[in-house]
Amino acid sequence: MTGPGHDDESLAELGYKPELKRTLGDFHTFAAGISYISILTGTFQLFYFGVAHGGPAYWWSWPMVFAGQLMVALCFCELAARYPVAGSIYNWAKQLGGPHIGWLGGWMMLTASMVSLAAVALAYQVTLPQISSWFQFIGDGSGKSAAANAVVLGTVLVAFTTLVNAFGVRLMARINSAGVAIELIAAVVLVLLLAAHIVRSPAALTETYDLGKGESLGYVGAFLTASLASAYVMYGFDTASSLGEESKDPARNAPRAILRALLASFLIGGLILLFALLAVPDLHAKELSVDGLQYVVLATLGSAVGQIVLWCVVIAITVCELAVHTAAIRLAFAMARDNNLPASARLAKVSPRFQTPVLPAVIIGLVAVAVLVLNVNQPQIFSVITSIAIIMIYLAYVSVTLPMLVQRLRGRWTPVPGRFSLGAFGLPVNVLAVLWGLGMSLNLAWPRAAVYNATGPQHWYLRWGAFLFIGVVAVGGFTYYWFVQRKKTGVLAAHAAVLPDDGTPGSPTTPTA
Repeated sequence: MTGPGHDDESLAELGYKPELKRTLGDFHTFAAGISYISILTGTFQLFYFGVAHGGPAYWWSWPMVFAGQLMVALCFCELAARYPVAGSIYNWAKQLGGPHIGWLGGWMMLTASMVSLAAVALAYQVTLPQISSWFQFIGDGSGKSAAANAVVLGTVLVAFTTLVNAFGVRLMARINSAGVAIELIAAVVLVLLLAAHIVRSPAALTETYDLGKGESLGYVGAFLTASLASAYVMYGFDTASSLGEESKDPARNAPRAILRALLASFLIGGLILLFALLAVPDLHAKELSVDGLQYVVLATLGSAVGQIVLWCVVIAITVCELAVHTAAIRLAFAMARDNNLPASARLAKVSPRFQTPVLPAVIIGLVAVAVLVLNVNQPQIFSVITSIAIIMIYLAYVSVTLPMLVQRLRGRWTPVPGRFSLGAFGLPVNVLAVLWGLGMSLNLAWPRAAVYNATGPQHWYLRWGAFLFIGVVAVGGFTYYWFVQRKKTGVLAAHAAVLPDDGTPGSPTTPTA
């Protein structure tokens, strides 16, 4: 049996009553996942970093990151089939590891999502002024004027996504789906155009620029640094499942959407990066590691075609921002519904008119703008924080895959019959997902000057910023939870399902200890 009734029964088993409107179809859930990953946003924003630190050979980090993230995504597919619920990471961690692990995973993901919202908004500055100087409202685009202008453009984008999310999921889905369709078409066309301008053989993918020479790890160290350009892109596929309470038949559609989003991003993004390296007129041009793909497109395809592509990148950034904001709202709603955030009753309130949580949309938008303002005078600190946000998302994923592995080893994990299942491959895939998550988190957090203190003067607290910032967020947040919120946790009465066996509201799956 499938349909809204069955979906709502699955939700009631978790202790919640249905409140969000089920309007999203198969393509909508796929679009949510792929727009968060956002092929054009990520590749255009980070290509320069990969080339600068690893040379053209950095391309091999793309399939490496995909293989690792695929292990995580496969675990998520089993979970999406069993728990089709809003705020997927938080609820999955709670179901698998208990309320404390669930809260910590949700807190890390929520904090990272708000910072990511600000980071994605900065991508406007990388693209819009290259289309027209009209978009450079402040100064000439150098130094602090670029940082200030980035905040202006970013604030406009955050305001837009706040309004769209506040007005309901249907409007969000329509804009997101239209934007994703444009992005996918543009990405495929870009692949074909770059392929038509290839001037060298794939042997170029062995070019390392002699980076890492004289270092203790040699090119391996340079490659691990450059791999961050790929690791920063290929995440967020869980967004497809975070809309589980607004999707039709999410137990079947969400797993498919997760895999399709990741696979499409890998294939199309990988081809864009590949053909860009094979088509750029000069593989050693300094602009390649400064302006990145924007330079490749303009130099290879010409100004007219290049500007059309850049406009498509702007659309991709916009829908990516929309998806990040949407996922953060659903996560905040899920945690507030369990009375796990300050002012939970207000944060969890669903607008009767728009059938969406409005207050979280506004608060998350305001926090993102506040983080953006930090970029005006302290762009180096901002880059540190945004890098750390990605690590926190990887760690939030580990807060799901590690408890899942423990459940498997104890023989307590059983996929839902008739739905997505890894079968005999479940254990090895889960082990690889945990090892990958921990290993890449360590690689992302490693105190490299190139990442955490790129310009002088050198500061130890910037180099070790990942460990310090994450430690403060995790320890500080969990201390608050343990001494304050833990004593209140439990599904709020206004959101609790009425269980058919005894007729009393509550959640059999949410301990209050």
